[in-house]
Amino acid sequence: MARVKTGYTTKQRHKKILKAAKGYFGSKHRLYKTAKEQLMHSGVYAFRDRRAKKRDFRKLWITRINAECRVNNISYSKFIDGLNKAGVIINRKMLAEMAVSDKEAFANLVKLAKDALEGKMPKEAKVAKKETVKEEKKETVKKAAPKKETTTKKTTEKKATTKKTTTTKKATTKKATK
Repeated sequence: MARVKTGYTTKQRHKKILKAAKGYFGSKHRLYKTAKEQLMHSGVYAFRDRRAKKRDFRKLWITRINAECRVNNISYSKFIDGLNKAGVIINRKMLAEMAVSDKEAFANLVKLAKDALEGKMPKEAKVAKKETVKEEKKETVKKAAPKKETTTKKTTEKKATTKKTTTTKKATTKKATK
């Protein structure tokens, strides 16, 4: 058997690692062994921090909303509760953007939330909230019904096919014994 030399393959692999480690501090961008180790750690940090970034931004948005709520004489938790009772569906990212750039619109939302907490909801909001709840119930009933029908058909088809295969197996074993 001929001897296989792997110099070219090894050189290419090392070049790939060192290219990815470009810009790292010290020997981490020069030496293959340390560069490879640092790349593995970098991957772990990137995976972890992609999730941590979401938490950090949510904290930032809540802090901005809370600061503007305090200016309008309401706490953050009461503001969010008031919005939920008023039937306003808006995410914290947009609320934070409004708190920073459009203070008048945010003040209107605060007023709406305060009214909802006191039980003074506008009539349109009450009607809209009831209709959405009814529509959601209808959609869940419609979605649940077809699923049950399809599963029963599949199980009956499976049972029928298993019975056919067992009878054919019995017939073949009888023929083989004769």
